[in-house]
Amino acid sequence: MIFPIIMILVCAALGGGAFLFIRLSDKRKKQAAVADGQQKTANEFVNVKDIKGKYLYTRDQLVLCYLKINPITIDLFSKGEKHQLVKQLTASMSGIQHPFKFLAVSRPVDITPLISELSAALATSDTKQKELLKQEILEMTTFALSGEVVERQFYIVLWEKADEGAEKELLVKAKDFAGNLDDCGIGCEILEQQNIVRLCNLINNPAYMHLEDTDFTPSIPILGGGVAF
Repeated sequence: MIFPIIMILVCAALGGGAFLFIRLSDKRKKQAAVADGQQKTANEFVNVKDIKGKYLYTRDQLVLCYLKINPITIDLFSKGEKHQLVKQLTASMSGIQHPFKFLAVSRPVDITPLISELSAALATSDTKQKELLKQEILEMTTFALSGEVVERQFYIVLWEKADEGAEKELLVKAKDFAGNLDDCGIGCEILEQQNIVRLCNLINNPAYMHLEDTDFTPSIPILGGGVAF
């Protein structure tokens, strides 16, 4: 009678010890992961090594260049005009043999010019018109603060391996790409350092307000522990 009881107690002790060992091991792994995350910089987190001039350098040895495509409105185009634009773009882009990425992001609409125009019109002596203008300004400001009014922006991303002369070759590709779009009546510009920083913030930081004048002075921010996608 005593032997079976002893065996049961021994098995229970071994099972409890194994359970405690697994729990402690998991806890140590989580603490190590948090400690590692606390020492990771923001640049390491988003794979950005540096941004200089027209180029973004990644930690996996790539050089990137960004082109911003100016949007066009085709709502008033006839069916024939739309087909003609498609044919022009197809013919213009058929010579491009290198890979590229098309990027579409949303950002708040800049209503500052409209607000300024409405504010200037408040100088009128008509009381009724002034009241209507104030209501319109209030309504537009509410839309802007709510974040409901957004616009789509379109970018082209080109890249090369970070070898000697990669920047020069990448710039030639970017200018050729922009020229092809210009030939079709679509404006395109190569982003400079400040605009590249703004685009990175717009993509990686949902709380970022794109319309602000960002200070992009080099710094090394440290991410808090437990941050992950």
